[in-house]
Amino acid sequence: MKDPREALEYALEKYPERVELIPIRELVSDSARQNPKRPAYVTLHVPDEVVKGLRGRQEDTDLVLLVVVPKEVLERSESLIVLPGEVR
Repeated sequence: MKDPREALEYALEKYPERVELIPIRELVSDSARQNPKRPAYVTLHVPDEVVKGLRGRQEDTDLVLLVVVPKEVLERSESLIVLPGEVR
């Protein structure tokens, strides 16, 4: 699968127990916002296996994604009201 979204959807559907979801806030050790002299950056503390996977050949490693779930979606997920065009 070339599309990361398709791979994620497939993994969540077929192998949910094998997918690891970690809120990125728990991993941040340093960060800085963009300024005229440099780009914004975030430093994460992750297990060594993740680092090895990011530096290895792509076909031999796990797919590691940064997924953003908008606040509005989080708020809607807790609502019992189904809006027009929304799928439950």
